[in-house]
Amino acid sequence: MRIAMIGHKRVPSRAGGVEVVVGELASRMTKSGHDVTLYNRYYEGEKLSQWEGCKIIEIPTPAEGKKSSALWYSIKAAFRTRHASYDVIHFHAEGPCSMIPLAKLFRHRRCVATIHGLDWQRAKWGRFASFYLKFGEKMAAKHADRVIVLSKGVQQYFKEKYGRTTTLIPNGITRRPVLPAQIIKEEHGLEKDSYILFLARITSEKGLHYLMQAYSNIDTNVKLVVAGGLEPETEYIKQIKEMAQKDPRIQLIGFVQGQKMEELFSNARLYVLPSDIEGMPMSLLEAINFNAPCLVSDIAENVDVAPNYLKTFKHSDPEDLERVLREILSSPVQRASKEEIDEILKPYDWDEISRQTVGEYVSARHV
Repeated sequence: MRIAMIGHKRVPSRAGGVEVVVGELASRMTKSGHDVTLYNRYYEGEKLSQWEGCKIIEIPTPAEGKKSSALWYSIKAAFRTRHASYDVIHFHAEGPCSMIPLAKLFRHRRCVATIHGLDWQRAKWGRFASFYLKFGEKMAAKHADRVIVLSKGVQQYFKEKYGRTTTLIPNGITRRPVLPAQIIKEEHGLEKDSYILFLARITSEKGLHYLMQAYSNIDTNVKLVVAGGLEPETEYIKQIKEMAQKDPRIQLIGFVQGQKMEELFSNARLYVLPSDIEGMPMSLLEAINFNAPCLVSDIAENVDVAPNYLKTFKHSDPEDLERVLREILSSPVQRASKEEIDEILKPYDWDEISRQTVGEYVSARHV
């Protein structure tokens, strides 16, 4: 099939979960013989024309962070498809889904939507952005030929709000071996089991402030390492920096990827994801892959990933988080066996997820 993907920022990239998903799916689909085109957002610098067998079309887009950026990208990308004879256009995330009706005007194309989370719930959006995201959600529910969701909660939401049947296909994980502490020891003085790890986007819905508040009340030599991009400096990031300055045990190390990221997961005493809102937390899958003990907020999107493996606390409750942290830090480190990790991650195989997604494309063509 000839497939187009719209909605991500740039591929290849680890800018967010959407970018990882698009990259993993697209590269596998091309290896299976499909013709895949990725509509990247282009800000500045080198332009790409292809990657891993995929054709790339760069869409000039206002600078990242500007309110109009995602909207203009989505309009331009959908309009650029008018001359191409795609079998399926796959829209990723709620905002870009607003352009599904525009794309369907051209050649009566089939459109598939993946809802990566209920983005309008996130605190960072203003009134217009929230309206735009809700509109995109509605367009996906009303006009997409197939809708893919990442969690049972979002699946139930679409059924109750729109009467729309969706397909649950989770994110996946690329299995990688546990690594010793080398780069992180040289650059940050981190040894195995010497730190608690937060590795995610530093935005308010990820709940980092709960973790820092709870941690600062605990007398421990175990450090708190915060890995996540610190630019652009939002008001929330300023708040996080101010909190970190009050406790020398907290290290803000910025955005990480590659071997350094893998070492951080592999050697953490504990990985903590204290989020209020999630779509499908890929960083949690990464932590499980590297056999890091995990503590997460008790929202369904976290717990459903591995219900018998994770320790939980009441979401949005730093006092309960502090209580559970104290219990964990006062006990010996407990890690799962390789067999247990293999069983937990069995549903999150990218090859199978790619096959299921192509199955949705086939179904869309026969709607």
